[in-house]
Amino acid sequence: MKKIAIIFAGGVGQRFGSEIPKQFVNIYGSNIIIHTLNVFQKHEEIDEIYIGCVKEWIPYLTEITTSNGITKIPEDGIIPGGNSGQDTIYRILKKAREYNEDEDIVLIHDGVRPIVTKEEISNNIKSVEEYGSAITCIPFTETPIYSEKGEIIDKTFDRKTIYRGVAPQSFRLGHIIEAHEKIRINDSNYEGIYNGSSIVDSASLMTAAFNEKCHIVKGNPNNMKVTTTGDYFALLGILQSNDIENYFYGKTNNEILLNPAMEEAKNIKKRKMVLNNTESKSDNNDNK
Repeated sequence: MKKIAIIFAGGVGQRFGSEIPKQFVNIYGSNIIIHTLNVFQKHEEIDEIYIGCVKEWIPYLTEITTSNGITKIPEDGIIPGGNSGQDTIYRILKKAREYNEDEDIVLIHDGVRPIVTKEEISNNIKSVEEYGSAITCIPFTETPIYSEKGEIIDKTFDRKTIYRGVAPQSFRLGHIIEAHEKIRINDSNYEGIYNGSSIVDSASLMTAAFNEKCHIVKGNPNNMKVTTTGDYFALLGILQSNDIENYFYGKTNNEILLNPAMEEAKNIKKRKMVLNNTESKSDNNDNK
């Protein structure tokens, strides 16, 4: 039985404000997605890695995964993303199914969530083996508030019963594909409301498709997703933990920290254009 990482990196990073998709932004010496992939590459239980990526960035992703020693990706294991996050995940799962069995375990993870631990990955695998599912969750530490209109507090909840659903989210390959295909019959864009909730991740997909109660795996509190520049600074702080005093109290500030990444983004964008032009010329020669 194989264990397979399903990494979706199909976003364009509009909320991040970079010239390039946020998964390719450089932080602490490497692209964010390379930090993520390295964790799965080094985990002894992970057999393969499949990635969904913005189509025009596939040549660049192929180059950096090769140069950074990410060897668990099959030859055609990087595929174009879909119309949404869930559509991208479905496409990656279908690609993985071409070479694997329904009983194999898949760990679905964000390309911009690099602070995932070896223990979280191992516990996901154990949970699927025992319970059939694993949703990595972090205990809620603030006061959970419900407000229907966002103007007044309608209700508060006991935070001891509230968790943040993060990733990995893991299942048997055949079962999660079955859930996708059941929903896609009438809702190919995953926009429906099911039992009062929308589909926002694989856990909510399983609830919508089968009313299935997935098993919780406790995650580490640093398991964050990079969505905004604020997240970038928080991640940088974690990665620079060996120099944390300088990060918070030294002469550095947000602009000084972010500017090198933005300059690197311009260089990456230029490199991506060169790779795409080279690939285009190669395709034209093949057609002659």
